[in-house]
Amino acid sequence: MTSPENKLATLGLTLPTPAAPVANYVPYVISGNLVFISGQISKIGEEEVKGRLGEAMSVEQGQAAARLSALNLIAQMKSACDGDLSRVKRIVKLGGFVQATANATQADIPKVINGCSDLMVEVFGDAGRHARFAVSAPSLPLDVAVEIDAVVEISA
Repeated sequence: MTSPENKLATLGLTLPTPAAPVANYVPYVISGNLVFISGQISKIGEEEVKGRLGEAMSVEQGQAAARLSALNLIAQMKSACDGDLSRVKRIVKLGGFVQATANATQADIPKVINGCSDLMVEVFGDAGRHARFAVSAPSLPLDVAVEIDAVVEISA
């Protein structure tokens, strides 16, 4: 079985340094064998996707934004697992927010969050299949296109 780290390498992806909190919260909380990861935005270093679905942002650009959020989520998972992503047993749930106009096609909101969901399955296989919600929001912090949080089961 290929490790998540090997799958990331095969995909040509490098994890960012886990983002530090910008307010009064922590990046993740471990309770028992569950890791609750705070919302991760569509920004890694200087690479970011901003904007609103229904204005200048396409579904494909939104999916790229969700993929950036996914990489940030995986970086937080790795931190929570003391650097060992093989401890991830299951991606339990993702919660996705897409910055969108009121007239954005609501059917496109879940398509945007698929950018994150698809990467979780690519990296973690069947353990990456998860429950999920995907909703629109009129604005998100820093004008980013996407913010996604996660609940992840890990081994001891």
